[in-house]
Amino acid sequence: MNLGIIGQAIGLFAVTNIDDILVLALFFGQGAGHRGATRNIAAGQYLGFAAILAVAAAAAFGATFLPGSAIPYLGLIPLALGIKAAVQAWRNHGNQEERQEFRPGGPRVLEVAGVTFANGGDNIGVYVPVFATAGAAGMSVYVVVFLILVAGWVAAGKYFATRPVIAAALGRWGHVLLPVVLIGIGLIILAEGL
Repeated sequence: MNLGIIGQAIGLFAVTNIDDILVLALFFGQGAGHRGATRNIAAGQYLGFAAILAVAAAAAFGATFLPGSAIPYLGLIPLALGIKAAVQAWRNHGNQEERQEFRPGGPRVLEVAGVTFANGGDNIGVYVPVFATAGAAGMSVYVVVFLILVAGWVAAGKYFATRPVIAAALGRWGHVLLPVVLIGIGLIILAEGL
C-alpha cells in the first residue's frame, strides 16, 4: 500500500471536514444524557459521509448522480433542520426541563446524516477529480482512510462536547448554537452555489 496516498487521504479528509468537528460537538451537546445518542450520531455521520463518497465515486467513474447545479440546494437540508431546531428552542425557552429534554434520544440518525451530507456537498467537487486521477485502487485507499477517519472525527466531536467548559457552554447555549450553526451552514452552501 502506498504511504503517499494514505498521507494525502489524511490531509484531504482533515482539510475538507474540519468544520464537521464543531457540528458533531453540537450534536453531542444536544444528545448529552440521552441513551443511544452516540450511536445515532456516529451512524448518521457514517451514513451521510458514505453518501458523499458514493456520489463522488460515481461521478469519478462518469456516472454523475448529482449534477453540479444541484449541490447548492443541499443547503436547504441544514437550513430546514436549523429552522426546526430554532422553532423548538423558541417554544421551550425559559423552560429548563424542556430544554434538557430537547428531543427524546437526542439527534436522530437521518438528521445527522442529512446535515453531514449537505455540509459535505462541496467536498464532492474536491473528491471527484482526486478519485478520478487516483484510479480504482487509489480511490479504494482514499475511501478506506476516510471511513477510518470518520470514527476519529466522531470521537473528537464527543471529546470536545464533554470537556467541562465546553459541555457547560453547550448545556447552557447548545439549544441556541445548533440552530444558528445549521442555518449558517445552509445559507453558506446556498450562497456559494447560487
